[in-house]
Amino acid sequence: MQNERFKGMQTREMQLSGIRVLNEDDRTVELSFSSETPIERWGAFEVLSHTKSAVQLNRILTTGCSLYNHNRDTVIGKICSAKVENKRGVAVVQFDEDEKSDIIFQKVKNGSLRGVSVGYTIQDYKKDVTGQGEARQVTYTATKWEPYEISIVSVPADISVGVGRSMEDDITQKSNIRMFENQIKLNENLLMEEAKSDA
Repeated sequence: MQNERFKGMQTREMQLSGIRVLNEDDRTVELSFSSETPIERWGAFEVLSHTKSAVQLNRILTTGCSLYNHNRDTVIGKICSAKVENKRGVAVVQFDEDEKSDIIFQKVKNGSLRGVSVGYTIQDYKKDVTGQGEARQVTYTATKWEPYEISIVSVPADISVGVGRSMEDDITQKSNIRMFENQIKLNENLLMEEAKSDA
């Protein structure tokens, strides 16, 4: 199943407190890049399923890289491995040795940068509705999704204003903001219509 809300790139953030191993000699960091924590998008909640059949890892294992703030022009390392473990996406990232990448690596090591974000697309999902009236809650669970980059981020992305989507230019960001605002209004209208039909 596909839906306008899931077209294109999505991002979600975690804290780098999920670091398990930091190896200074080979400049690698093992970290969690995704979980099943619900996040709010456009008036509903989104959950990424972490069953092994749901997470499509081929792309991130073959062509995935590590970016800074989702900027495709700022590659800071490579993805050495990625897997699903205890309902989390876990990866080993190796930082490059150029000056810009080393600055980010040092900031991660020193704790100045604590955010990690994954860029992904959703191919399939299921919709669940609980409650009624003001207690009504819609949850979309991605049952098939594909991560393709892991970013170290300085500021968590806000889906309503496009912060953290630096792989798009300013014009596209403004267009996305309008699209998100329109999507919120559309979803609100759909929820009202569904609530009336359920009454």
